[in-house]
Amino acid sequence: QGLKPLVPTESRAPSSGTSKRPPDLSAVDPFLGKNKVPDLQKIFQRSDGLPVHLKRGVPDRMLYRTTMALTVGGTIYCLVALYIASQPKNQ
Repeated sequence: QGLKPLVPTESRAPSSGTSKRPPDLSAVDPFLGKNKVPDLQKIFQRSDGLPVHLKRGVPDRMLYRTTMALTVGGTIYCLVALYIASQPKNQ
């Protein structure tokens, strides 16, 4: 039996890296959709004084406020839990 070599002795057919497109795909794939990057660049590069994480309007504001509420609530919860845990137990 012995040890097997680290490098395979026979060559395998390439599994990927082909430069030809499969013949059943068209030149423009319909599943890619419209390029939204130029539209988003216009939104995010506008100088309106808003931070970038709030530029898309109401959904961004709701997500930001929810995140801040959970952060503040979690901090208060941890502080209260630490306070309760530090109290001496009366037996």
